Amino acid sequence: MPTAFARPVACLSVLLLAGCAHLPPDEPSDPLEPVNRGIYSFNRGADRYVLRPVARSYRDYVPVEIRSGVSNFLDNLFYPTVIVNDLLQGKLVQGGKDLGRFVVNSTIGIVGILDVATDMGLPANDEDLGQTFGKWGAGEGWYLMLPLLGPSNTRDLIGSVGDAYTSPTAYVDTEEAIALRVMGAIDARTGLLDADKFLDEQYDPYLFIRTAYLQRRQNLVFDGKPPKPEFDFDDFDDQ
Repeated sequence: MPTAFARPVACLSVLLLAGCAHLPPDEPSDPLEPVNRGIYSFNRGADRYVLRPVARSYRDYVPVEIRSGVSNFLDNLFYPTVIVNDLLQGKLVQGGKDLGRFVVNSTIGIVGILDVATDMGLPANDEDLGQTFGKWGAGEGWYLMLPLLGPSNTRDLIGSVGDAYTSPTAYVDTEEAIALRVMGAIDARTGLLDADKFLDEQYDPYLFIRTAYLQRRQNLVFDGKPPKPEFDFDDFDDQ
C-alpha cells in the first residue's frame, strides 16, 4: 500500500476504533476465530520445526554474556519508540527519564550492549502506539492471530504500522533490517523457551494465548490498573 494512502487509512481505522469499548480479556471480540485458529496451527508448526530448535541451539551454544549483550543492544536500538509514545501519551516525566536511559546506554553502555541505566535508577518502560491509542480511548477491535508474528488485535496492528516510523529498520538497507528482525525474533523466542512445557499442558492453547495476550495489553494500556469489569444487573432482574 502506498504511503500516501496508508496513512489516511490508518487514521480512519483509529477513528472507527475510538468508539469501541475495552472488552474483558476473557470475552474478547473474536469473529475470525476459525481463521485465527488455522493461523495459530500454522504458527505452531513453524515454531516447532524452525524457530524453537534455533532458539534452543542459541541458548545452548551461545554464552549467556553474549546473549545478554545482544538482548540489551536490541532493546536499546528500538527504544526510541518508547520515548515517542511516552510523549504522545502525555507522560513527559517518564519520557525525559526514558530519553536519559537511551542516551546513557547508547554511550556509557556501548551502544546498549550494557544496561548501565537501570543501575542508575532509569529502568526500562514498555510503550508503543497501540498503547497510545488505548490511552486515548480506542478499543481493542478484533483479536487477530498473525502469520509468524503471533497474537495481536486491530488496534495494535494499526499501531505497529505507525511504530515502524520510529524503528531503525525503516532507515537501513533491507538486508540489515531483516537481520535485525531475525535477531529480535530469536532473542524473544529464547526468552520464552521455559514457558513451552506450561503452554503444551493447556487444554486449549489458543484460548490461553488469547487471554494472556489481551490481559497483558490491557495492563500495559492502563499502567497496571485496568478498569474493573462492569456488570449489567438488569439481566439478572429479567430472569
